[in-house]
Amino acid sequence: MKKIGVLLSGCGNMDGSEIHESVLSLLFIDKAGAKAVCMAPDMTQTETVNHPKGETTRETRQVLAEAGRIARGHIRPITDVNVENLDALIIPGGAGPVKNLSTYAEKGPDFEVRHDVTMLIRAFYTAGKPIGAICIAPVILAKALSAHDPKVTIGDDAATIDNLKSFGAAHQAQPVDGICIDEANMLVTTPAYMRGPGIADIAIGIEKLVTQVISMTKG
Repeated sequence: MKKIGVLLSGCGNMDGSEIHESVLSLLFIDKAGAKAVCMAPDMTQTETVNHPKGETTRETRQVLAEAGRIARGHIRPITDVNVENLDALIIPGGAGPVKNLSTYAEKGPDFEVRHDVTMLIRAFYTAGKPIGAICIAPVILAKALSAHDPKVTIGDDAATIDNLKSFGAAHQAQPVDGICIDEANMLVTTPAYMRGPGIADIAIGIEKLVTQVISMTKG
C-alpha cells in the first residue's frame, strides 16, 4: 500500500489547515487505496482566530495538537518523519501554510518558509517523489523549490501571482476543478478555495490532484 504524507498546519481556514481541503485529501487518498500519514510542525500557532467572528483572540494553540483534530489523533511531528517510508506528499491550504509554515502572510514576497518544512519538501524533491499542494499552499512549495523553476497554480490573485514570479516560479491559470502538472519537478497543484466557491467545486480538483500524485509515485 502506498503511503502519502499529508502536511497539516493547524485546524481552521483562518489560522490553520483548511478543513474541507484536508478532509477531502484524506478521503481521496483512502478511496485510491493508499494510506495517509499526517504530520505537522510542533510549534505554537502564529495566531488563533475566533472563526464565527473572524477576529484574533489571545488564546494560544499548538499546531501539532490542532492538526491532530483533523487526523483523529494519528499525527506526528514532521521532524519524526522519514521520507524514505513515504511515496508522496500533499499540502492542503488555508491560512496555516502562510501563517504557520511560513511568514508569507506577514512579509509577502520577502517571506521565509520554516526550516523544517523546507527540508521536508526538498527531501521529497531530491528523492524524486511527487508533491501536491492545494489552494495557497503552492506558494510555500514554490519558494522552497525556487532554484528549480517550479510551475504551479494558485487561482487568480494578481498579487500572489506577482510574488511567485518574483522568486522564479511560473504560474499556470487553472479553474477550480483543474490541476497544474509540473512534470519536470513532480509537482501537482490545484486552486481549490483560491477560486471556490464551495466544497463540491473544490472536491473535483482535489480528487484530480490526489489521483495524479499517486499515479506519479514509483512502483
